Amino acid sequence: MNAAQDLATGGDCITIQYMATITLRVPDDVDRALQKQSEAAGISKSDLVREAVRRYLAVGEFRALRARLVPQAQAQGIHTDDDVFRKLERP
Repeated sequence: MNAAQDLATGGDCITIQYMATITLRVPDDVDRALQKQSEAAGISKSDLVREAVRRYLAVGEFRALRARLVPQAQAQGIHTDDDVFRKLERP
């Protein structure tokens, strides 16, 4: 059975992801913390660092978006979270 037939019949499918490899140097205390956290979570240090980098990048994107939108919101009289919620509640 080929991969297309396997997918069509609902069989198991193997997904291959290609990822870049980077080398990261960290202080010993950071390595120990990564080891401890990865063992506690039952994941590899690579998976832990990968998720941390994803989150860091998402926060950076959020901050950039917020910096771009805050002036527009303030120009419309939106200065606080409560102002946002009031705008959202209006029909």
